[in-house]
Amino acid sequence: MENGDGEYAQDGSVDLRGNPVLRSKRGGWTACTFIVVYELFERLAYYGIASNLVMYMTRNLHQGTVEASNNVTNWSGTVFLTPLIGAVVADAYLGRYWTFVAGSAIYLMGMILPTLSVTVPALKPPPCDGTTCPRASALQLGVYFGGLYTIALGHGGTKPNISTIGADQFDDFDAVEKLQKLSFFNWWMFTIFVGILFSSTVLVYLQDNVSWSVGYGVPTLGLLASVVVFLAGTPLYRHKKPHGSPLTSIGKVVAAAVWKHSVKLPVDGKQLHELELEHYTSRKRFRMDATDSMRFLNKAAAIVNAENDDRVSRRLPPWTLCTVTQVEETKQIAKLVPLLLTMVVPCTLFAQAGTLFVKQGATLDRRLGGFLVPPASLGAVVVLAMLICLALYDRVFVPAARRRTRNPRGITLLQRIGAGLLLQAVTMAVTSAIESRRLLFARSHAPDAHGVVPLTIFVLLPQFLLMGASDALLLVGQMEFFYDQAPESMKSLGTALSLTAYGAGNIVSSAVLSLVVRVTGKRGTPWVTNNLNASHLDYYYALLAVLAAANLSVFVALSGRYTYRPESRETIGVAMDVQGGLAKPEPVA
Repeated sequence: MENGDGEYAQDGSVDLRGNPVLRSKRGGWTACTFIVVYELFERLAYYGIASNLVMYMTRNLHQGTVEASNNVTNWSGTVFLTPLIGAVVADAYLGRYWTFVAGSAIYLMGMILPTLSVTVPALKPPPCDGTTCPRASALQLGVYFGGLYTIALGHGGTKPNISTIGADQFDDFDAVEKLQKLSFFNWWMFTIFVGILFSSTVLVYLQDNVSWSVGYGVPTLGLLASVVVFLAGTPLYRHKKPHGSPLTSIGKVVAAAVWKHSVKLPVDGKQLHELELEHYTSRKRFRMDATDSMRFLNKAAAIVNAENDDRVSRRLPPWTLCTVTQVEETKQIAKLVPLLLTMVVPCTLFAQAGTLFVKQGATLDRRLGGFLVPPASLGAVVVLAMLICLALYDRVFVPAARRRTRNPRGITLLQRIGAGLLLQAVTMAVTSAIESRRLLFARSHAPDAHGVVPLTIFVLLPQFLLMGASDALLLVGQMEFFYDQAPESMKSLGTALSLTAYGAGNIVSSAVLSLVVRVTGKRGTPWVTNNLNASHLDYYYALLAVLAAANLSVFVALSGRYTYRPESRETIGVAMDVQGGLAKPEPVA
Protein backbone atom coordinates (compact mmCIF):
# COMPACT_ATOMS: atom_id res chain seq x y z
CA MET A 1 0.00 0.00 0.00
CA GLU A 2 1.06 3.58 -0.60
CA ASN A 3 2.35 5.64 2.30
CA GLY A 4 0.95 8.96 3.46
CA ASP A 5 -1.90 9.41 5.91
CA GLY A 6 -3.63 11.93 3.67
CA GLU A 7 -4.32 9.25 1.03
CA TYR A 8 -6.12 6.91 3.41
CA ALA A 9 -9.72 7.21 4.54
CA GLN A 10 -9.62 9.07 7.84
CA ASP A 11 -12.91 7.78 9.28
CA GLY A 12 -11.63 4.33 10.20
CA SER A 13 -12.82 2.62 7.01
CA VAL A 14 -11.23 -0.74 6.29
CA ASP A 15 -11.41 -3.55 3.76
CA LEU A 16 -13.00 -6.90 4.57
CA ARG A 17 -9.75 -8.06 6.15
CA GLY A 18 -9.64 -5.07 8.48
CA ASN A 19 -6.84 -3.17 6.68
CA PRO A 20 -6.97 0.63 6.18
CA VAL A 21 -8.09 1.64 2.69
CA LEU A 22 -6.86 4.21 0.21
CA ARG A 23 -9.45 6.87 -0.53
CA SER A 24 -8.44 6.87 -4.21
CA LYS A 25 -8.98 3.11 -4.53
CA ARG A 26 -12.22 2.57 -2.63
CA GLY A 27 -15.42 4.32 -1.80
CA GLY A 28 -16.89 7.54 -3.17
CA TRP A 29 -19.39 7.64 -6.01
CA THR A 30 -17.51 4.89 -7.89
CA ALA A 31 -18.36 2.34 -5.21
CA CYS A 32 -21.82 3.82 -4.76
CA THR A 33 -22.61 3.09 -8.40
CA PHE A 34 -22.78 -0.64 -7.64
CA ILE A 35 -24.82 -0.01 -4.51
CA VAL A 36 -27.28 2.28 -6.28
CA VAL A 37 -27.72 -0.18 -9.18
CA TYR A 38 -28.38 -2.91 -6.60
CA GLU A 39 -31.09 -0.79 -5.02
CA LEU A 40 -32.68 -0.14 -8.40
CA PHE A 41 -33.12 -3.87 -9.12
CA GLU A 42 -34.00 -4.76 -5.52
CA ARG A 43 -36.80 -2.20 -5.39
CA LEU A 44 -38.01 -3.51 -8.72
CA ALA A 45 -38.18 -6.96 -7.12
CA TYR A 46 -39.84 -5.91 -3.88
CA TYR A 47 -42.48 -3.69 -5.45
CA GLY A 48 -43.01 -6.27 -8.17
CA ILE A 49 -44.62 -8.26 -5.37
CA ALA A 50 -45.97 -5.45 -3.20
CA SER A 51 -47.55 -3.12 -5.79
CA ASN A 52 -50.28 -5.51 -6.91
CA LEU A 53 -50.53 -7.64 -3.78
CA VAL A 54 -53.98 -6.47 -2.72
CA MET A 55 -55.36 -7.31 -6.18
CA TYR A 56 -53.83 -10.81 -6.13
CA MET A 57 -55.33 -11.51 -2.72
CA THR A 58 -58.82 -10.37 -3.71
CA ARG A 59 -58.89 -11.83 -7.25
CA ASN A 60 -56.84 -15.01 -6.89
CA LEU A 61 -56.94 -15.87 -3.18
CA HIS A 62 -60.60 -14.72 -3.07
CA GLN A 63 -60.23 -12.59 0.05
CA GLY A 64 -62.49 -9.65 0.96
CA THR A 65 -61.38 -6.02 0.69
CA VAL A 66 -60.79 -5.51 4.43
CA GLU A 67 -59.12 -8.92 4.91
CA ALA A 68 -56.82 -8.41 1.92
CA SER A 69 -55.95 -4.83 2.90
CA ASN A 70 -55.07 -5.94 6.43
CA ASN A 71 -53.01 -8.88 5.15
CA VAL A 72 -51.05 -6.51 2.93
CA THR A 73 -50.41 -3.97 5.68
CA ASN A 74 -49.58 -6.67 8.27
CA TRP A 75 -46.99 -8.11 5.91
CA SER A 76 -45.64 -4.65 5.04
CA GLY A 77 -45.44 -3.89 8.75
CA THR A 78 -43.36 -7.00 9.35
CA VAL A 79 -41.12 -6.13 6.40
CA PHE A 80 -40.21 -2.82 8.02
CA LEU A 81 -39.92 -4.09 11.61
CA THR A 82 -37.39 -6.86 10.94
CA PRO A 83 -34.65 -4.31 10.09
CA LEU A 84 -34.27 -3.74 13.83
CA ILE A 85 -32.93 -7.29 14.07
CA GLY A 86 -30.63 -6.78 11.10
CA ALA A 87 -29.29 -3.52 12.53
CA VAL A 88 -28.36 -5.12 15.85
CA VAL A 89 -26.69 -8.09 14.13
CA ALA A 90 -24.74 -5.74 11.84
CA ASP A 91 -23.59 -3.30 14.53
CA ALA A 92 -22.75 -5.97 17.12
CA TYR A 93 -21.60 -9.09 15.30
CA LEU A 94 -21.30 -9.58 11.55
CA GLY A 95 -20.82 -6.03 10.31
CA ARG A 96 -23.00 -4.42 7.65
CA TYR A 97 -21.57 -6.24 4.64
CA TRP A 98 -21.94 -9.82 5.86
CA THR A 99 -25.33 -9.16 7.45
CA PHE A 100 -26.45 -7.80 4.10
CA VAL A 101 -25.12 -10.83 2.20
CA ALA A 102 -26.87 -13.26 4.58
CA GLY A 103 -30.10 -11.27 4.33
CA SER A 104 -29.90 -11.31 0.53
CA ALA A 105 -29.72 -15.12 0.46
CA ILE A 106 -32.85 -15.38 2.64
CA TYR A 107 -34.58 -12.69 0.59
CA LEU A 108 -33.92 -14.59 -2.65
CA MET A 109 -35.35 -17.81 -1.19
CA GLY A 110 -38.43 -15.87 -0.16
CA MET A 111 -38.94 -14.52 -3.68
CA ILE A 112 -38.81 -18.02 -5.15
CA LEU A 113 -41.72 -19.32 -3.03
CA PRO A 114 -44.44 -16.86 -4.24
CA THR A 115 -43.19 -17.39 -7.79
CA LEU A 116 -43.73 -21.14 -7.40
CA SER A 117 -47.09 -20.45 -5.72
CA VAL A 118 -48.44 -18.61 -8.79
CA THR A 119 -46.85 -21.05 -11.26
CA VAL A 120 -47.36 -24.61 -10.00
CA PRO A 121 -51.03 -25.63 -10.59
CA ALA A 122 -51.36 -27.48 -7.27
CA LEU A 123 -50.30 -24.33 -5.40
CA LYS A 124 -52.81 -22.04 -7.15
CA PRO A 125 -56.39 -21.69 -5.82
CA PRO A 126 -59.06 -22.68 -8.39
CA PRO A 127 -60.75 -19.80 -10.24
CA CYS A 128 -64.22 -18.58 -9.38
CA ASP A 129 -67.14 -20.53 -10.80
CA GLY A 130 -69.72 -17.84 -11.47
CA THR A 131 -70.45 -16.26 -8.11
CA THR A 132 -68.78 -19.08 -6.15
CA CYS A 133 -65.13 -18.47 -5.29
CA PRO A 134 -63.47 -21.41 -3.46
CA ARG A 135 -61.09 -20.46 -0.66
CA ALA A 136 -57.41 -21.26 -0.99
CA SER A 137 -56.26 -24.42 0.82
CA ALA A 138 -53.96 -24.39 3.85
CA LEU A 139 -51.07 -25.61 1.67
CA GLN A 140 -51.63 -22.89 -0.93
CA LEU A 141 -51.84 -20.16 1.71
CA GLY A 142 -48.86 -21.62 3.58
CA VAL A 143 -46.56 -21.56 0.57
CA TYR A 144 -47.63 -18.08 -0.55
CA PHE A 145 -47.57 -16.40 2.84
CA GLY A 146 -44.51 -18.40 3.87
CA GLY A 147 -42.70 -16.85 0.93
CA LEU A 148 -43.92 -13.37 1.81
CA TYR A 149 -42.71 -13.60 5.40
CA THR A 150 -39.39 -15.14 4.32
CA ILE A 151 -38.98 -12.01 2.17
CA ALA A 152 -39.70 -9.96 5.29
CA LEU A 153 -36.97 -11.80 7.22
CA GLY A 154 -34.41 -11.32 4.45
CA HIS A 155 -35.41 -7.68 4.11
CA GLY A 156 -34.46 -7.27 7.76
CA GLY A 157 -30.85 -8.09 6.90
CA THR A 158 -30.63 -5.99 3.73
CA LYS A 159 -32.66 -2.83 4.24
CA PRO A 160 -31.01 -1.22 7.31
CA ASN A 161 -27.55 -1.96 5.93
CA ILE A 162 -27.58 -1.16 2.22
CA SER A 163 -28.21 2.58 2.56
CA THR A 164 -25.75 2.72 5.46
CA ILE A 165 -23.12 0.91 3.38
CA GLY A 166 -23.73 3.54 0.70
CA ALA A 167 -23.30 6.41 3.15
CA ASP A 168 -20.15 4.73 4.53
CA GLN A 169 -18.47 5.25 1.15
CA PHE A 170 -18.06 8.95 2.04
CA ASP A 171 -15.42 10.00 4.58
CA ASP A 172 -16.81 12.27 7.31
CA PHE A 173 -13.28 13.51 7.98
CA ASP A 174 -12.88 14.81 4.42
CA ALA A 175 -14.64 18.10 3.64
CA VAL A 176 -15.38 17.28 -0.02
CA GLU A 177 -16.76 13.81 0.69
CA LYS A 178 -18.78 15.18 3.59
CA LEU A 179 -20.50 17.52 1.17
CA GLN A 180 -21.11 14.73 -1.34
CA LYS A 181 -22.93 12.74 1.34
CA LEU A 182 -25.48 15.56 1.74
CA SER A 183 -26.91 14.76 -1.72
CA PHE A 184 -26.50 10.99 -1.40
CA PHE A 185 -29.91 10.32 0.12
CA ASN A 186 -31.75 12.43 -2.48
CA TRP A 187 -30.23 10.48 -5.36
CA TRP A 188 -30.54 7.24 -3.43
CA MET A 189 -34.30 7.79 -3.20
CA PHE A 190 -34.40 8.89 -6.85
CA THR A 191 -33.01 5.49 -7.86
CA ILE A 192 -35.49 3.70 -5.62
CA PHE A 193 -38.37 5.54 -7.24
CA VAL A 194 -37.18 4.54 -10.72
CA GLY A 195 -37.32 0.89 -9.66
CA ILE A 196 -40.78 1.37 -8.16
CA LEU A 197 -41.93 3.11 -11.36
CA PHE A 198 -40.96 0.11 -13.48
CA SER A 199 -42.70 -2.27 -11.05
CA SER A 200 -45.94 -0.32 -10.88
CA THR A 201 -46.21 -0.04 -14.67
CA VAL A 202 -44.49 -2.84 -16.58
CA LEU A 203 -44.66 -5.58 -13.94
CA VAL A 204 -48.22 -4.77 -12.90
CA TYR A 205 -49.24 -4.88 -16.57
CA LEU A 206 -47.58 -8.29 -16.98
CA GLN A 207 -49.38 -9.61 -13.89
CA ASP A 208 -52.79 -8.34 -14.99
CA ASN A 209 -52.56 -9.06 -18.72
CA VAL A 210 -49.96 -11.80 -19.31
CA SER A 211 -49.63 -14.05 -16.27
CA TRP A 212 -48.73 -13.93 -12.62
CA SER A 213 -45.95 -16.41 -13.31
CA VAL A 214 -44.20 -13.95 -15.61
CA GLY A 215 -45.11 -11.02 -13.36
CA TYR A 216 -43.41 -12.70 -10.38
CA GLY A 217 -40.61 -14.41 -12.31
CA VAL A 218 -39.19 -11.13 -13.63
CA PRO A 219 -38.76 -9.50 -10.18
CA THR A 220 -37.23 -12.73 -8.83
CA LEU A 221 -34.63 -12.60 -11.60
CA GLY A 222 -34.24 -8.88 -10.89
CA LEU A 223 -33.33 -9.60 -7.27
CA LEU A 224 -30.80 -12.23 -8.36
CA ALA A 225 -29.26 -9.68 -10.73
CA SER A 226 -29.12 -7.05 -7.98
CA VAL A 227 -27.20 -9.34 -5.63
CA VAL A 228 -24.71 -10.20 -8.40
CA VAL A 229 -24.16 -6.48 -9.09
CA PHE A 230 -23.60 -5.74 -5.42
CA LEU A 231 -21.10 -8.58 -4.99
CA ALA A 232 -19.24 -7.45 -8.13
CA GLY A 233 -18.51 -4.12 -6.42
CA THR A 234 -17.01 -5.72 -3.29
CA PRO A 235 -13.36 -4.80 -4.11
CA LEU A 236 -14.36 -1.12 -4.18
CA TYR A 237 -16.26 -0.87 -0.90
CA ARG A 238 -15.16 0.74 2.33
CA HIS A 239 -16.33 -1.01 5.48
CA LYS A 240 -16.80 -0.04 9.12
CA LYS A 241 -15.89 -2.41 11.94
CA PRO A 242 -18.74 -3.44 14.27
CA HIS A 243 -18.73 -1.31 17.43
CA GLY A 244 -20.77 -3.70 19.56
CA SER A 245 -24.50 -3.91 20.10
CA PRO A 246 -26.02 -0.43 20.40
CA LEU A 247 -28.92 -1.86 22.37
CA THR A 248 -26.47 -3.38 24.87
CA SER A 249 -24.74 -0.01 25.31
CA ILE A 250 -28.07 1.80 25.72
CA GLY A 251 -29.33 -0.79 28.19
CA LYS A 252 -26.10 -0.58 30.18
CA VAL A 253 -26.38 3.20 30.52
CA VAL A 254 -30.00 3.08 31.64
CA ALA A 255 -29.35 0.23 34.09
CA ALA A 256 -26.26 1.95 35.51
CA ALA A 257 -28.15 5.22 36.02
CA VAL A 258 -30.95 3.40 37.84
CA TRP A 259 -28.45 1.41 39.93
CA LYS A 260 -26.73 4.63 40.98
CA HIS A 261 -29.93 6.67 41.43
CA SER A 262 -28.84 7.80 44.89
CA VAL A 263 -25.42 9.05 43.75
CA LYS A 264 -24.98 12.82 43.67
CA LEU A 265 -23.72 14.28 40.42
CA PRO A 266 -20.66 16.56 40.45
CA VAL A 267 -21.23 20.23 39.64
CA ASP A 268 -18.57 20.10 36.92
CA GLY A 269 -19.42 17.67 34.12
CA LYS A 270 -15.69 17.17 33.48
CA GLN A 271 -15.54 15.15 36.70
CA LEU A 272 -17.65 12.42 35.11
CA HIS A 273 -15.91 9.33 33.75
CA GLU A 274 -14.50 9.63 30.24
CA LEU A 275 -11.64 8.09 28.29
CA GLU A 276 -8.75 10.04 26.83
CA LEU A 277 -9.30 11.77 23.49
CA GLU A 278 -6.67 9.53 21.88
CA HIS A 279 -8.91 6.52 22.54
CA TYR A 280 -11.50 7.97 20.19
CA THR A 281 -9.24 9.54 17.60
CA SER A 282 -7.36 6.26 17.17
CA ARG A 283 -10.69 4.61 16.39
CA LYS A 284 -11.86 7.52 14.20
CA ARG A 285 -14.79 8.25 16.49
CA PHE A 286 -16.17 11.40 18.09
CA ARG A 287 -15.86 12.01 21.83
CA MET A 288 -18.91 13.76 23.25
CA ASP A 289 -19.10 16.26 26.10
CA ALA A 290 -21.59 15.95 28.95
CA THR A 291 -24.85 17.88 28.62
CA ASP A 292 -27.59 18.75 31.11
CA SER A 293 -30.42 17.22 29.10
CA MET A 294 -31.79 14.02 30.66
CA ARG A 295 -29.45 14.75 33.55
CA PHE A 296 -30.46 11.60 35.42
CA LEU A 297 -28.62 9.46 32.86
CA ASN A 298 -25.38 11.28 33.72
CA LYS A 299 -25.30 9.19 36.88
CA ALA A 300 -24.18 6.27 34.73
CA ALA A 301 -20.87 8.14 34.25
CA ALA A 302 -20.58 9.30 37.87
CA ILE A 303 -17.39 8.13 39.57
CA VAL A 304 -18.01 6.64 43.01
CA ASN A 305 -15.12 5.72 45.29
CA ALA A 306 -14.45 5.16 48.96
CA GLU A 307 -13.40 8.77 49.50
CA ASN A 308 -16.81 10.24 48.71
CA ASP A 309 -19.24 7.37 49.39
CA ASP A 310 -17.78 4.18 50.82
CA ARG A 311 -21.15 2.40 51.27
CA VAL A 312 -22.14 2.87 47.64
CA SER A 313 -18.71 2.12 46.16
CA ARG A 314 -18.49 -1.29 47.80
CA ARG A 315 -21.69 -2.60 46.25
CA LEU A 316 -21.23 -1.23 42.71
CA PRO A 317 -20.27 -3.80 40.02
CA PRO A 318 -17.76 -2.62 37.37
CA TRP A 319 -20.36 -2.45 34.59
CA THR A 320 -22.12 0.45 36.30
CA LEU A 321 -19.39 2.88 35.22
CA CYS A 322 -20.05 4.20 31.71
CA THR A 323 -18.27 6.88 29.74
CA VAL A 324 -19.79 10.28 29.05
CA THR A 325 -19.81 9.42 25.34
CA GLN A 326 -21.88 6.30 25.99
CA VAL A 327 -24.32 8.36 28.05
CA GLU A 328 -24.62 11.07 25.39
CA GLU A 329 -25.12 8.47 22.64
CA THR A 330 -27.97 6.99 24.66
CA LYS A 331 -29.48 10.44 25.10
CA GLN A 332 -29.28 11.04 21.37
CA ILE A 333 -31.23 7.86 20.59
CA ALA A 334 -33.75 8.70 23.35
CA LYS A 335 -34.28 12.16 21.82
CA LEU A 336 -35.22 10.52 18.51
CA VAL A 337 -37.96 8.33 19.98
CA PRO A 338 -40.68 11.03 20.37
CA LEU A 339 -40.08 12.20 16.79
CA LEU A 340 -40.09 8.58 15.64
CA LEU A 341 -43.58 8.16 17.11
CA THR A 342 -44.85 11.08 15.03
CA MET A 343 -43.69 9.22 11.88
CA VAL A 344 -46.15 6.36 12.49
CA VAL A 345 -49.28 8.23 11.34
CA PRO A 346 -47.77 9.45 8.03
CA CYS A 347 -46.60 5.89 7.32
CA THR A 348 -50.16 4.74 8.03
CA LEU A 349 -51.42 7.21 5.42
CA PHE A 350 -48.81 6.10 2.90
CA ALA A 351 -50.05 2.51 3.28
CA GLN A 352 -53.39 3.54 1.77
CA ALA A 353 -51.78 4.12 -1.64
CA GLY A 354 -51.04 0.41 -2.01
CA THR A 355 -54.37 -0.88 -0.66
CA LEU A 356 -57.57 1.19 -0.65
CA PHE A 357 -56.36 3.59 -3.37
CA VAL A 358 -55.89 0.55 -5.64
CA LYS A 359 -59.32 -0.86 -4.79
CA GLN A 360 -60.83 2.55 -5.59
CA GLY A 361 -59.27 2.36 -9.03
CA ALA A 362 -60.79 -1.09 -9.60
CA THR A 363 -64.29 0.44 -9.33
CA LEU A 364 -63.71 3.00 -12.13
CA ASP A 365 -63.55 2.96 -15.91
CA ARG A 366 -59.94 1.98 -16.68
CA ARG A 367 -60.08 2.34 -20.46
CA LEU A 368 -57.48 4.52 -22.13
CA GLY A 369 -58.14 4.20 -25.86
CA GLY A 370 -57.78 0.47 -26.51
CA PHE A 371 -55.66 -0.05 -23.40
CA LEU A 372 -56.99 -1.16 -20.00
CA VAL A 373 -55.06 0.55 -17.17
CA PRO A 374 -54.28 -1.84 -14.27
CA PRO A 375 -55.55 -0.29 -10.99
CA ALA A 376 -52.16 -0.71 -9.29
CA SER A 377 -50.44 1.18 -12.13
CA LEU A 378 -51.70 4.47 -10.69
CA GLY A 379 -48.94 3.95 -8.16
CA ALA A 380 -46.65 5.06 -10.98
CA VAL A 381 -48.17 8.53 -10.65
CA VAL A 382 -46.97 8.65 -7.03
CA VAL A 383 -43.48 7.69 -8.17
CA LEU A 384 -43.42 10.18 -11.06
CA ALA A 385 -44.49 12.95 -8.72
CA MET A 386 -41.72 11.93 -6.32
CA LEU A 387 -39.10 11.90 -9.06
CA ILE A 388 -40.06 15.32 -10.39
CA CYS A 389 -40.31 16.86 -6.93
CA LEU A 390 -36.98 15.37 -5.83
CA ALA A 391 -35.20 16.75 -8.89
CA LEU A 392 -36.80 20.19 -8.44
CA TYR A 393 -36.03 20.13 -4.72
CA ASP A 394 -32.36 19.23 -5.16
CA ARG A 395 -31.63 21.38 -8.23
CA VAL A 396 -33.92 24.39 -7.78
CA PHE A 397 -35.21 24.78 -4.25
CA VAL A 398 -32.05 23.85 -2.30
CA PRO A 399 -29.70 26.28 -4.14
CA ALA A 400 -32.22 29.12 -3.77
CA ALA A 401 -32.93 28.40 -0.10
CA ARG A 402 -29.22 27.89 0.63
CA ARG A 403 -28.45 31.50 -0.30
CA ARG A 404 -31.05 32.68 2.19
CA THR A 405 -30.58 30.26 5.10
CA ARG A 406 -26.83 29.60 4.80
CA ASN A 407 -27.64 25.92 5.27
CA PRO A 408 -26.24 23.56 2.56
CA ARG A 409 -29.45 21.51 2.75
CA GLY A 410 -31.50 24.64 2.06
CA ILE A 411 -33.77 24.06 5.05
CA THR A 412 -33.36 21.85 8.08
CA LEU A 413 -34.29 18.20 7.95
CA LEU A 414 -37.14 18.71 10.41
CA GLN A 415 -38.50 21.60 8.35
CA ARG A 416 -38.49 19.36 5.29
CA ILE A 417 -40.31 16.60 7.17
CA GLY A 418 -42.82 19.12 8.56
CA ALA A 419 -43.60 20.39 5.05
CA GLY A 420 -44.21 16.81 3.95
CA LEU A 421 -46.55 16.19 6.91
CA LEU A 422 -48.56 19.30 6.07
CA LEU A 423 -48.91 18.33 2.43
CA GLN A 424 -49.91 14.80 3.43
CA ALA A 425 -52.75 16.11 5.62
CA VAL A 426 -53.95 18.15 2.63
CA THR A 427 -53.67 15.01 0.47
CA MET A 428 -56.04 13.03 2.69
CA ALA A 429 -58.56 15.88 2.75
CA VAL A 430 -58.48 16.03 -1.08
CA THR A 431 -58.75 12.23 -1.25
CA SER A 432 -61.86 12.31 0.93
CA ALA A 433 -63.44 14.93 -1.37
CA ILE A 434 -62.62 12.88 -4.50
CA GLU A 435 -64.11 9.72 -2.97
CA SER A 436 -67.24 11.65 -2.00
CA ARG A 437 -67.61 12.71 -5.63
CA ARG A 438 -67.06 9.11 -6.80
CA LEU A 439 -69.76 7.83 -4.45
CA LEU A 440 -72.26 10.48 -5.63
CA PHE A 441 -71.57 9.46 -9.23
CA ALA A 442 -71.93 5.75 -8.35
CA ARG A 443 -75.35 6.37 -6.78
CA SER A 444 -76.62 8.35 -9.75
CA HIS A 445 -75.14 6.02 -12.41
CA ALA A 446 -75.70 2.31 -11.96
CA PRO A 447 -72.42 0.31 -11.78
CA ASP A 448 -72.05 -2.70 -14.09
CA ALA A 449 -72.05 -6.35 -12.96
CA HIS A 450 -68.43 -6.02 -11.79
CA GLY A 451 -69.17 -2.93 -9.72
CA VAL A 452 -67.44 -0.60 -12.20
CA VAL A 453 -68.73 2.97 -12.34
CA PRO A 454 -68.75 4.80 -15.73
CA LEU A 455 -66.31 7.40 -14.42
CA THR A 456 -62.70 7.54 -15.61
CA ILE A 457 -60.03 6.22 -13.27
CA PHE A 458 -58.05 9.41 -13.85
CA VAL A 459 -60.28 11.34 -11.43
CA LEU A 460 -58.00 9.78 -8.79
CA LEU A 461 -54.88 11.46 -10.22
CA PRO A 462 -54.87 14.42 -7.77
CA GLN A 463 -54.65 12.19 -4.69
CA PHE A 464 -51.82 10.15 -6.21
CA LEU A 465 -49.93 13.27 -7.33
CA LEU A 466 -50.25 14.92 -3.92
CA MET A 467 -49.19 11.74 -2.14
CA GLY A 468 -46.07 11.59 -4.31
CA ALA A 469 -45.19 15.24 -3.68
CA SER A 470 -45.60 14.86 0.09
CA ASP A 471 -43.51 11.69 0.12
CA ALA A 472 -40.68 13.39 -1.78
CA LEU A 473 -40.35 15.74 1.18
CA LEU A 474 -41.23 13.35 3.96
CA LEU A 475 -39.66 9.99 3.10
CA VAL A 476 -36.23 11.29 2.10
CA GLY A 477 -36.12 13.74 4.99
CA GLN A 478 -37.12 11.02 7.44
CA MET A 479 -34.47 8.56 6.26
CA GLU A 480 -31.72 11.18 6.24
CA PHE A 481 -32.74 12.62 9.62
CA PHE A 482 -32.60 9.34 11.53
CA TYR A 483 -29.32 8.36 9.87
CA ASP A 484 -27.75 11.78 10.41
CA GLN A 485 -28.86 12.17 14.02
CA ALA A 486 -27.94 8.67 15.19
CA PRO A 487 -24.57 8.49 17.02
CA GLU A 488 -21.63 7.51 14.83
CA SER A 489 -21.50 3.98 16.29
CA MET A 490 -25.25 3.41 15.86
CA LYS A 491 -25.90 4.36 12.23
CA SER A 492 -27.55 1.03 11.33
CA LEU A 493 -29.81 1.41 14.35
CA GLY A 494 -30.73 4.93 13.21
CA THR A 495 -31.69 3.66 9.76
CA ALA A 496 -33.63 0.77 11.33
CA LEU A 497 -35.56 3.22 13.52
CA SER A 498 -36.65 5.09 10.40
CA LEU A 499 -37.85 1.85 8.83
CA THR A 500 -39.59 0.84 12.06
CA ALA A 501 -41.99 3.75 11.57
CA TYR A 502 -43.10 2.17 8.28
CA GLY A 503 -43.64 -1.15 10.01
CA ALA A 504 -45.60 0.39 12.86
CA GLY A 505 -47.54 2.56 10.41
CA ASN A 506 -48.70 -0.45 8.40
CA ILE A 507 -49.74 -2.33 11.52
CA VAL A 508 -51.60 0.75 12.80
CA SER A 509 -53.31 0.94 9.39
CA SER A 510 -54.62 -2.60 9.86
CA ALA A 511 -55.73 -1.84 13.42
CA VAL A 512 -57.48 1.43 12.51
CA LEU A 513 -59.26 -0.10 9.52
CA SER A 514 -60.46 -3.08 11.56
CA LEU A 515 -61.58 -0.84 14.41
CA VAL A 516 -63.45 1.54 12.10
CA VAL A 517 -65.22 -1.35 10.33
CA ARG A 518 -66.20 -2.90 13.66
CA VAL A 519 -67.43 0.33 15.27
CA THR A 520 -69.30 1.67 12.24
CA GLY A 521 -70.73 -1.77 11.51
CA LYS A 522 -72.50 -1.72 14.88
CA ARG A 523 -74.28 1.48 13.85
CA GLY A 524 -75.32 0.35 10.38
CA THR A 525 -73.29 -0.16 7.20
CA PRO A 526 -69.51 -0.25 7.86
CA TRP A 527 -67.54 2.56 6.28
CA VAL A 528 -65.46 0.03 4.32
CA THR A 529 -67.00 -3.12 2.79
CA ASN A 530 -66.23 -5.41 -0.14
CA ASN A 531 -68.56 -3.22 -2.23
CA LEU A 532 -66.91 0.21 -2.16
CA ASN A 533 -69.89 1.69 -4.01
CA ALA A 534 -72.04 0.97 -0.95
CA SER A 535 -69.38 2.07 1.54
CA HIS A 536 -68.36 5.40 3.03
CA LEU A 537 -64.67 5.37 2.23
CA ASP A 538 -64.82 9.18 2.10
CA TYR A 539 -65.59 9.23 5.84
CA TYR A 540 -62.63 6.95 6.49
CA TYR A 541 -60.29 9.22 4.53
CA ALA A 542 -61.64 12.26 6.39
CA LEU A 543 -60.81 10.51 9.68
CA LEU A 544 -57.25 9.92 8.45
CA ALA A 545 -56.99 13.62 7.49
CA VAL A 546 -57.94 14.58 11.06
CA LEU A 547 -55.32 12.16 12.42
CA ALA A 548 -52.73 13.68 10.08
CA ALA A 549 -53.52 17.23 11.28
CA ALA A 550 -53.32 16.19 14.94
CA ASN A 551 -50.03 14.39 14.34
CA LEU A 552 -48.62 17.46 12.55
CA SER A 553 -49.40 19.60 15.61
CA VAL A 554 -47.51 17.20 17.87
CA PHE A 555 -44.57 17.08 15.45
CA VAL A 556 -44.30 20.89 15.31
CA ALA A 557 -44.25 21.07 19.11
CA LEU A 558 -41.55 18.40 19.40
CA SER A 559 -39.35 19.61 16.54
CA GLY A 560 -39.31 23.14 17.99
CA ARG A 561 -37.57 21.77 21.08
CA TYR A 562 -35.16 19.44 19.29
CA THR A 563 -31.41 20.16 19.35
CA TYR A 564 -29.27 18.65 16.60
CA ARG A 565 -26.23 16.65 17.62
CA PRO A 566 -22.92 18.58 17.62
CA GLU A 567 -21.25 16.50 14.88
CA SER A 568 -24.16 17.29 12.56
CA ARG A 569 -23.69 21.02 13.13
CA GLU A 570 -19.98 20.65 12.42
CA THR A 571 -20.85 18.99 9.11
CA ILE A 572 -22.91 22.02 8.15
CA GLY A 573 -20.05 24.36 8.96
CA VAL A 574 -17.54 22.38 6.92
CA ALA A 575 -19.94 22.17 4.00
CA MET A 576 -20.41 25.92 3.96
CA ASP A 577 -16.64 26.43 3.90
CA VAL A 578 -16.27 24.06 0.97
CA GLN A 579 -19.00 25.84 -0.96
CA GLY A 580 -17.25 29.16 -0.87
CA GLY A 581 -16.99 30.58 2.60
CA LEU A 582 -20.58 31.66 3.09
CA ALA A 583 -21.56 33.38 6.29
CA LYS A 584 -21.58 31.37 9.49
CA PRO A 585 -24.57 29.03 9.43
CA GLU A 586 -27.29 28.75 11.98
CA PRO A 587 -26.66 26.01 14.58
CA VAL A 588 -29.04 23.59 12.92
CA ALA A 589 -28.82 20.72 10.48
